[in-house]
Parts: sequence; structure tokens; C-alpha cells
Amino acid sequence: MENNEDHLGSRAKFAFGLCSVAAGLLAGSIAAPAVASETPAFASPQSFDIPSQPLDSALTELADRAGLKLLYHADTARQARSHKVTGNYTPQQALDIMLHDTGLSYRLTDDGALTIEKPRTEFSTESLLAEAGEFELVKAEPEEKPWTGPVEQLDMKVLGGALDGYAAVTASTAMKTDTPIMETPVSVQVVPRTVMDDQKVTRITEALENVSGVRPQSSMGTGTGFIVRGFRNPSVYRNGLLAVPGGFRTEFDSANIESVEVLKGPASILYGRIEPGGLINVNIKKPLDTPHYSLEQRFGSYNFYRTEWDATGSITDDKSLLYRFTGSYQNNESFRDFVSNDRILISPSITWRPTDATDITLNVEGVTQDYQADYGIPALGKRPANIPIERSFGDPNDPFDSLHKVLVSTELNHRFNEDWAVHSRFLANFSEQKETFLNPTPAFGNALNPNTGILQRNVFSQHNDNETYSTNLDLTGKFFIGGTQHDILVGYDYFRGFSKYNTQGFYNNANPALDINIYNPGPSYGIDPSVFSNAVSTTELSGRNFSLFKNEWHGVYFHDHITLWDKLHILGGGRYDWAQTGRGSAGSFEAAENALPAAIRKDEGFSPRVGVLYQPWEWVSLFGNWTTSFGANNGISATGESFDPQIGEQFEAGIKTQLFDQRLTATLAYYHLTLENILTPDLTASDPNARVAIGEQRSQGIELDVLGQITDELSVIGSYAFTDARITKDNRTLNGVVQGYEGNRLTNVPEHSGSLWLRYDVKRYAPLDGLSFGIGTFAAGQRQGDNENSFQLPGYVRLDAFTAYQWKVGDSKLTAQFNIRNLLNKTYYESTDPDANVAPRNGIYPGAPLTAMGSIRLEY
Repeated sequence: MENNEDHLGSRAKFAFGLCSVAAGLLAGSIAAPAVASETPAFASPQSFDIPSQPLDSALTELADRAGLKLLYHADTARQARSHKVTGNYTPQQALDIMLHDTGLSYRLTDDGALTIEKPRTEFSTESLLAEAGEFELVKAEPEEKPWTGPVEQLDMKVLGGALDGYAAVTASTAMKTDTPIMETPVSVQVVPRTVMDDQKVTRITEALENVSGVRPQSSMGTGTGFIVRGFRNPSVYRNGLLAVPGGFRTEFDSANIESVEVLKGPASILYGRIEPGGLINVNIKKPLDTPHYSLEQRFGSYNFYRTEWDATGSITDDKSLLYRFTGSYQNNESFRDFVSNDRILISPSITWRPTDATDITLNVEGVTQDYQADYGIPALGKRPANIPIERSFGDPNDPFDSLHKVLVSTELNHRFNEDWAVHSRFLANFSEQKETFLNPTPAFGNALNPNTGILQRNVFSQHNDNETYSTNLDLTGKFFIGGTQHDILVGYDYFRGFSKYNTQGFYNNANPALDINIYNPGPSYGIDPSVFSNAVSTTELSGRNFSLFKNEWHGVYFHDHITLWDKLHILGGGRYDWAQTGRGSAGSFEAAENALPAAIRKDEGFSPRVGVLYQPWEWVSLFGNWTTSFGANNGISATGESFDPQIGEQFEAGIKTQLFDQRLTATLAYYHLTLENILTPDLTASDPNARVAIGEQRSQGIELDVLGQITDELSVIGSYAFTDARITKDNRTLNGVVQGYEGNRLTNVPEHSGSLWLRYDVKRYAPLDGLSFGIGTFAAGQRQGDNENSFQLPGYVRLDAFTAYQWKVGDSKLTAQFNIRNLLNKTYYESTDPDANVAPRNGIYPGAPLTAMGSIRLEY
């Protein structure tokens, strides 16, 4: 489990809060409790934005953000409620505001710890013990158990680390600010690092199984490609900037990920061109000023070995220069024959804080991976072929495929004063991917003879080289007008990407010598390596096998988050985009570049967003929103024509609640979403890159997400989605006849799906103190395998579990853990290929059978 004290550092240094007028009003109305002494650290101003809540939770949040050690009797804060603290204050001033009218005061001890107590006139037991020096004040470490001390029945608490468990109070993706989720009039979900550690997630695909309405749809077995609210989204954002150009694959290893956020519905107002189902944003770990080091070794089924490390701290004594170095090395085989993976991630970061108002972070991420591309198994009739799921139709002599990428990112935050700040990010992405494999042939046709079980094949090779740059500049501010509070954002972003794509070999014409029987493949294994090298020396797309894709767009955007009476929140904003897209194809990259200018299409458009949220009580919010999206189509038809932009529109309404002392957050939402001018592969064309717009798709449904702690021992993350996603208009024709897909369900979208993961920490039984265990279930109903609805993937329920034990070794913490995925060893299928490399009927991806993993982690 993640170090909470580390999480503390990443939360320090927020953007400044409300204006000094509010601070003056509060200062004039609040009498500060007496403090015995004051240290320079306690007197340093910080930015706070802590909502009114149960005092217990508020004190925890204050301790997290200010780096304080707090000691208090549980009964002292149990019935009290804190005041809202928003603005630039010293921790002392923030605590004064928070404790106003609670009847509590505090004392600062010589070692810098704070004791929260009732007035001395009440002659409380805890004050007597404090005077007697019987409290053992210890700076809280992450996941520290409740302090029992010399007088266990007092039920004392020591605070100083971040909120442990599965809690998520804010989500920056929805508003580009740390607006509380309960005040955000859109649906946004967070998968915290703690959940990923419990489930032993290695790729974001596994983390996103916990979010409603999100389904994996990879291609060739890679870890990106998702369906959100019924619509495929091949793009992934990293720290708010586009990291994966649409249509090209990559991997996101979890070693350097702090959390994953999903913003449901169109997100183009703040992020530019993005599919309307939602946006997936990966938040990367940042340097912390509190030293922390961890080393973990994992081992498991199918010769799985993974080493993961994380080191962070301050380089200078004044903590103006911080570092972090994370990474992992993973080597594993697979339940699939002839499939293996060898991946390394290295990610160093450095943060410079020249002043209290400015911080600059530089991060570099390098990934290299050798693997085998895998298109799964074919469909036979209306179901996946009835063959063992481990059976592969590649070959043991198939050359290794490779992926290499380097990302360089920067982040700048500068606060002009208490109310105004500027934020800028930059990301450069350089990636290269090479794949050579035995392809079903024709890849987008009927490669399998259903009567004989013979699958036609040939050798195909593809190589893509991507270079992208993205940046943004945001200005945020807060002010009051006529009793209304305004939180505004004005920004500009820019994206520029070039992708080179080259194909060799054959995807349409079969080689009879490479035919394989799906029921008895053994005799066809062991292909001479020269067959691969000879095949990729030629191409069946002569004169069109080199392509150059260009994507360039920039936009300006704004929104105003208006708050009235601390209960009503109104959001209004919009974005204007200018986009250029195009693809040039020829017999060489030079010729493709010369053909590109004539293929460039320019589009521009405005996308509005409005939302409203009413919070009658602090534990419940009612919200609704309307938003649109604009996405330029980077594709051409078989005749060389470009397509009009994609236009998305969503209506959403729902309710949010915080229960159990605001430690658990739940969101229930209904949405209606439409998308026009969607591009899909043209299966009637000889060019695999030819596209056709199928018209309009509609998705509507109900989603429920739950995240947090029910008790100090029980944590939960769960989801449910009812999704009705269909094709409502279809403009495709074959031989002059409309295909008639109207009413068909969208590919790989179950009508019902959900998940429930529970974790229990044994805290009330001393002999088992340090023991944790959990169980989770992940379910999906029947899904259509293709847009024609010609075959289906059966529904499934998968059961996972884990147990862990944690103990102290000197000043270090050692955690041993054991996970089982697919505990009941059920056969299930995750998805089909999205017509990207093979037809869906030729590419069904099975889920893994029972898989065990052990791990041991040392932290200090």
C-alpha cells in the first residue's frame, strides 16, 4: 500500500484560494486559541481549500496538507464539525478557523506536535495525561494503525499522513482544478494508487475495470484502446495532455502512476479532440519533499517476474529541489502459446521550487518492450471457436515485435497572489513500433473455413513512427461579485503530431503453405525463419504502403464556476477549435510527404458546456449538464475523399453523495449521448486504411460508481452500468444497397456490467494486526462481436482475491501479499479487435485463466 506521508507532499503547494477580503472577515470574527509556542514551519503560509465537514475528517486533511503531527482523543472531535478553510493561511490560522465555535483549543509542543483538547477548565483526562507527559507523540507514517499508547482505552489518534484507503476528494481532470467532486457538475471517477496496489495492477487496462461504462478493446493484445459509454476511445491523456495519438497503440506501465481518472462524456471543451464517450487521464507520480523509498518483487504464474521501485525526497536542505525515480522491469510468458513479454520502464523526475509561489517539474519516461503480437482466436458461427483459449495461430519462430517510446514533460505553476495563478504543461512523445506476425488472410474477410477448420494465413509486417508535441497555458482565478463566488479558467492548448506508417508483406492474399487447422495446429508449427524475411521484402500495396499522417489543432477555452449560497454551483464555458488533419500515401515516405498537402483538411468549430449542481446538504448533490464535442476526422475514403468532423452531444443528470463521515463517495448518473460521422474501416476496399462514415450512433444508460471507506476497516470500490448503445443511422452501402445496420448494438458493449472490490483491514484484534484481505468480482453481460451483430461474446463473472500481511522491521515496513485473478478459473472473452488489424471475427481476445501472483515490498 502506498506511503501516505508521500502523498502528503504531492498535495502540498496548492493554487491559492479565496481573496484576502474573506481572510479579513474571518480574522475579524474569530478569536484564536492560545498557543504555547510557534515554529517557523508552523508559521509558513500555505494554500488551503478544506470544505466544512466532520471535524475528524477536516483535521486529517489539514494534517495531510500542512505536514503536521496531530494528537487528539477520538471523542474530542467525534461530534464536532469544522468551518470551511479556503485561502492562503499559515497552518495555525487554518486551525484557528477550523476550530472556531467548536469549544476546542490546541497546544504546540516543543517537538512541533499539536494536541487538540477541550478547554482546560473541563479538567479532561487527556489534558491531565498530556501534562504528565504520558503521550508518545510519533509522526504518523503511512497506514499507521490507530494509536493505542499507554492507555489503550482512550482510543487516541495520531495524524500526519494522507488519507489512507480508497478515498478521493477531488479530481482535477473534470475542471483542471482541485474542485471537490461533490461540487463538480459532471461525472468523474478516480482509481487511486491504493486500489492498484491491492489488485496488483501492471497496466491501466486492469485499473479501469473498476470504473462503470469502461471496457477494454485492445488490438493485437496491447494495453490501450478502450470503450467509454459505448464509444471506442484509442487516446489516453497523461497529466492532462494527449500521450497516445488516435489509432496507434502503446503501453502504460503502472509503476509511475499515481492515479487514473475518467471524465465521462464529451471532454473536448478543455482537452481538444477527444472521443465523446469520455477521457482517460493518467496522473504521474511527482517528487515529494518527504523521503520515501520502496522496492517490490513480484512473481507468479506463467513465469511472471516483476521488479518495481520508487525513490523520492529532497536534494537540498531547504527542500527547494526535489527528485523522484520510479521504474519497473517485467518479464513473463503467457497462457497463450508462443506469447511473451519483456518490458522495462524508467522514469526520473525533478522539481524546482525557486520561491513559495513557483514550482517547475521535469519528467522523463522511457519504455522499451519486446513482445509477440497476438490477435487471439476466430469466431465460428455465432460464438468464439470452441477451442482451448491458450491456442495460438502464430508460430514459435515468429520474430519478436518491439515498442520503444520516450516521453519528456514539464509542468510550471506560478501563483501571482492569493487568487490568481498560471499553469503550463508540455509533453513531447517519441515512439516507434515494429510488428511482424502471421495474419489471418484476408485479414478483414473470411479467413476461416467453418466446415474444415482451416485458417488461411500469410506474413504481414507494420512499422509506425510517431512524433507528437502538446502544450497548454491556463490562467485560473477567484473573485466575488455581488455575493457570488467565481472560479474561472481561461486557457489555450496546442497539439501537433506526425505519424509515419509502413506496411510490408500480405494481409489480403493467403499463402496456402501457411494454412493451419484450428483443431490440430501442431503440424503447421515451426515455420522456417526465411519465410518471414522473404515475405516482408515485398508488399501487395505497391505504391500505397507508405503513409504520413498529420494532426494539428489548437484551441482557446474558458469556463466560470459560479457558487451561490455555498449550495448552488453553476458551470458555463466553451471552446473554439482550429484543426488540420490529413494523410498522404505513396510508394515511399518522401512521396507520401509530397502528397500530404493536397490531402489536408481544415475544420473549426465551437463546443459549449453548461452544468448546474445543487447541494442541499453537504452529503448530497444533484447535478446536470449539457455538452458537445468537436473532433476532426483524420481518415480518407477508398476514393481519397475526406470526411466531415465528428460531432458529439450529451445530456446528463445525476446525484452524488458522501456517506460515513464523508469517507465514501458515490455517483449515480443517467446520460444520453449521440455521435455523428463516425469512421470505421471500409471492408469493401482493398486498402486496409480506407475508412467510411457509418452515420450516427447513440448511447444512453445509467451508471453507478462507489469509492471510499465504510468503516476504518472496510474499504470498497464498485461500479454498475446499464448501457444501451446502438447504431441509429447507417450510410454505408454495398453495391448500391444500404447495409441496414440501424438498430444494431455497438461492438463489445454489454447491456449490463459491473464490479465490486472489498478490502478489510484487521485492526481490532491484536494478534492479527497488520493482516488485510480482499475479494472482488468483475462481470459483463453478452456483447456483440461486430457492428453486423453476426456473433456474440458470452457474458461472464470473474472472481479475484488477495491477502496481505504487513509488519515493521526496524524503521522499515515489509509487506507480503498474495493475489489470485480468476479464482474460479472461468473461461471468458474480453473483447474483439476493433477492425484495426484484423476483422472482429478473426480477432477475439480471451481472458486469462486462474493466475496467481506473490509479492514482497520493502518501504522505508
